[in-house]
Amino acid sequence: MEGKGCCGNFLQRCKPYIAMISLQFGYAGMNIITKVSLNRGMSHYVLVVYRHAFATAVIAPFALLLERKVRPKITFPIFMQLFVLGLLGPVIDQNFYYAGLKFTSPTFSCGMSNMLPAMTFVMAVLCRMEKVEIKKIRCQAKMVGTIVTVAGAMLMTIYKGNVINLVWSQHIHGHTSSPVPAATTSSDKDWLKGSILLILATLAWASFFILQAVTMRRYPAHLSLTAIVCFLGTLQSIAVTFVMEHKASVWTIGWDMNLLAAAYAGIVSSGIAYYVQGLVMQKRGPVFVTAFSPLMMIIVAIMGSFILAEKIYVGG
Repeated sequence: MEGKGCCGNFLQRCKPYIAMISLQFGYAGMNIITKVSLNRGMSHYVLVVYRHAFATAVIAPFALLLERKVRPKITFPIFMQLFVLGLLGPVIDQNFYYAGLKFTSPTFSCGMSNMLPAMTFVMAVLCRMEKVEIKKIRCQAKMVGTIVTVAGAMLMTIYKGNVINLVWSQHIHGHTSSPVPAATTSSDKDWLKGSILLILATLAWASFFILQAVTMRRYPAHLSLTAIVCFLGTLQSIAVTFVMEHKASVWTIGWDMNLLAAAYAGIVSSGIAYYVQGLVMQKRGPVFVTAFSPLMMIIVAIMGSFILAEKIYVGG
């Protein structure tokens, strides 16, 4: 009985780690699929709208059924927090991130996202959600990690270096005749512009995590919170798209990669991700949730090299 109890406790402690590692694989797939869709000409403003429309459609029924008895009333202060969450995550973060992804590459975009744990840690300290106890090893590790991730992101922005020739990438680059390498080469332009957009996106993403942690204390219905944020994000994104895109043709979507990108990003990277992150954040805090984001870059680098024939540089 004691053995079973220990095993159960071990699995319980592992759940947050398994959940966050699984999410990184989900985010990695989103980066690859989205890059292909953007290269084919899809507007990232429209992609954000469809992404959160899918997320709302999937999450809302579960929220209505499962949380009808525990859902608290939405007061004006809570609504404003939800409104700002929709603005930070769906609108600012994702539009800037997709724009940066279009100018750079999936691996580089994920590399810049490695600044997320550092930004979140600094914000958490400023908001008194994290305590700085320099004598403790855990705090020292967080501070060193903050410096390393910021320095690494700066290095990737300033220095590219030579191409790293991997065994499988040599085979792909040598035998691929598809137009993907040309798209990758063209994305090398405006690298600095893409970097700035990605930094702004990461800052908005970190702010989203901090505000989400605060909001969940007053609105603990996780599914309902996720559905409302996705719905508000959809409405805000529609308004932004009408301002930025003036052609009706940009809204056209068929049974192709554009539909897959919107559905996958909406269901996995918005709906499921917001909900799971909220659950883990309630137990372990926002810094723990964002600490796993560097794993995504490794996954994307391997997938990008295989699928997109993407070149990996020394600076990355």
